[in-house]
Amino acid sequence: MTQEVCVIAGAGSGLSAALARKFSSAGYRILLAARDIAKLEPVMKATGAAAFATDVADPAAVAALFAEADRLGPLGVAIFNASGRTRGPIAELDPGAVKNALLVGAYGGFLVGQQAAQRMLARGSGSILFTGASASVKGFANSAGFAMPKFGLRGLAQSMARELAPKNIHVAHFVIDGGIEGAAPGRQASAAEPDRWLSPDAIADTYFAVHRQQRSAWTWEVELRPWTEVF
Repeated sequence: MTQEVCVIAGAGSGLSAALARKFSSAGYRILLAARDIAKLEPVMKATGAAAFATDVADPAAVAALFAEADRLGPLGVAIFNASGRTRGPIAELDPGAVKNALLVGAYGGFLVGQQAAQRMLARGSGSILFTGASASVKGFANSAGFAMPKFGLRGLAQSMARELAPKNIHVAHFVIDGGIEGAAPGRQASAAEPDRWLSPDAIADTYFAVHRQQRSAWTWEVELRPWTEVF
């Protein structure tokens, strides 16, 4: 059988790398998309993934990404892991930076979701998975430039799930409600706080489990947090 392709848009060294390892180990061909693909060399070597330089806010670039996926094989999974953000008091936010955050974090999700849906509708199957955050459901102070794209992405995912589930395409949104281990300096497990941060491999396990759900009991949204996280 031809290997199915898993596209991971907004790829980096943290959660995306864990997702690449998980889906690669299950037999998927991995196509990583990022503006800077040089940073993806370690993941590519570890998983045999291919990489494609992509600006997720550019329709032509996203179309080219999925044309490359077509060359590799049939699309089975598309994961949108890109994020646009800018923080600060509402009276001081740079309008240009906010516009860019919306283009990357919400419009980019639409572009990736649309290209994936076109292919999966033709096949009659597939999973489209979107990475959200605490800001997807809670608009924190000084975080309008992050809450807007994340709220928009969640709305997109919910709308797509309702439209595409009856057509055998599984759309799911993941609220990552906490910091991911290794995603920033200082986010490392310690003996004093062994579970302070979300394990990227544990998150990837959940994405894969949702992708493999039997369709009589599909999930459209999952919320993940360390057991120590306040909510």
